[in-house]
Amino acid sequence: MSVDAIIFISIGAAFGGLVNGLAGFGTGLFALSWWLIVLPPTSAVALVVVLSLVSGVQGVFAVRHALNWPRVVRFVIPALVGLPFGFAMLAHLNAGMLKLLVGVMLAMFGGFFIAKPSFNRLQKEHKLADSAVGFIGGVLGAFAGLSGALPTIWSALHNWHKSEQRAVLQPFNVLTLSVVLLGYGWRGLLDHAVWLAVAIALPTSILSAQFGIFIFQRLSESQFRQILIWLILTSGIVLVAGEVGGLLRVVVAQ
Repeated sequence: MSVDAIIFISIGAAFGGLVNGLAGFGTGLFALSWWLIVLPPTSAVALVVVLSLVSGVQGVFAVRHALNWPRVVRFVIPALVGLPFGFAMLAHLNAGMLKLLVGVMLAMFGGFFIAKPSFNRLQKEHKLADSAVGFIGGVLGAFAGLSGALPTIWSALHNWHKSEQRAVLQPFNVLTLSVVLLGYGWRGLLDHAVWLAVAIALPTSILSAQFGIFIFQRLSESQFRQILIWLILTSGIVLVAGEVGGLLRVVVAQ
């Protein structure tokens, strides 16, 4: 592998690991643009899944005291049900357009949270809605690698402490993406190039995630909420910019 490829893979791992360690999501959103420069799309997405799991396991350990397993199960079981639907949709729908729609949704919600920082957050449990969010997250995880997008927004609507939010997002993503990774392996997407990229990215990803967790543990509730809101907005902008850029490249090439 070339020196340029090693540098870009390491930079992506640094950004993705830091954001995931800090906020509990975002590895793909903040790393994929770097990895796509030097890796084929399928290898880059597979690398996102592997390193999301690496960062996610570290995050789960950091908030293990706040784990609420009945709440986690309400999200995860429907997500696992949704995964086959997501895999089935791969051959029939345009993943790029779906990512564009999810990006717009993230940007709109992020903008709303910034414009209305003191809105009344949900105080009660909404078990049916939790399950619906988990199911859609599973579909999006298999179809577009975006399992954490909707659960992140949903958790931000609640009056949960920062550890409570992380204690939902991290195990949800870890368990969901573990099944996605098995699906990728079954489809033959985990080839030698992917594991070589993993070996290059792993040290930087682990160190960056630990630094992100270190920052997370020292943030106040209000500071974490503000960072999460801005990351939701930024994630939406990154997704929209990436998909619009891809569409423009196709138009220009034609």
